[in-house]
Order: sequence, then structure tokens, then C-alpha cells
Amino acid sequence: MAANVSNQVAFLRTSRNFPYHDIKELTVELNKMYIDMSAAVNSRIISLFTTTMAAINGETWFILNNQRQQGFRKVFTFTTTNPITHNIMVTNAGQFIRCFGSFTDGTNTYGLIFGSNVAIAGQISFFVSATQIIFELGAGHPTLTSGVIVLEWLSQP
Repeated sequence: MAANVSNQVAFLRTSRNFPYHDIKELTVELNKMYIDMSAAVNSRIISLFTTTMAAINGETWFILNNQRQQGFRKVFTFTTTNPITHNIMVTNAGQFIRCFGSFTDGTNTYGLIFGSNVAIAGQISFFVSATQIIFELGAGHPTLTSGVIVLEWLSQP
């Protein structure tokens, strides 16, 4: 079953033997070590994420026509449930791969439900249109004082 996994877990060796008599052999071993370390680190989600601009999240996907697509992430903060203009240029709503968030009422923290354009009783949910993040407020939802939403999407192949 593990042979059917598309991305094997990155493995970084925990020990190496460095030749100390031959500088050429040492150079080869150091170059191999650097390449192994870079590959292991780069296969993980890495980046700085800000609320002012999109960031590459370190993921590469092969979804559309088996062509490489880079993953991006953008973080939004909010203090109201007014729609948020996201300024993300996508041509297909399916490019959004992960959308999640949370909010507080000043005392407790709650999760935001992604993907519903129908109000859910007692909940705040959201969906993403071509230009905006839109909130749906269910009857009896907690009072929102502030929150964070994270959108992740794929580039065009």
C-alpha cells in the first residue's frame, strides 16, 4: 500500500561518515549532505505568512493535466462579517484547495465552517466567490469580535 503514495515521506539522514584524508571525497560528501537536507526541508510546508500578501506555501501539486501547480497561501484578519475582497486571481473555483479559520467572541474561540452558502444554526460559515470571502450567519451564532481566515489555492498549470 505504501508504494501507491504519491509523495514518500522526506527522509533526512541522522548520521554521516565524513572522509578526513581526502578533500575531494569530503567535498562530494558535503555536497550530497546539502542536497539531501535541502530536498527534505523543501518537501515540507515552509514560508512566512503575512496578512498583506500571498506567499508560496512550499507545496507542489499535479492535479490539472498532470502539470505542476504551485501552492499559495494568504491570511486575512477581520473584525466584522462584512465580505472581504481577497484579490486572488483564479480562473477556476477548484483552485482553492484549503480554506479554514477561527474567530473569538472575546472569551471563547470557535472554528469557521468553510464551504457553505447556506446559514447553519448556531454557526458562522464562509465561502469564496471569484472576488470575495462571504460569511453566512446562522441563527444564534456566537458574537464575533475578531478572527482569521486562511485561503490556500493552486496556480495555473
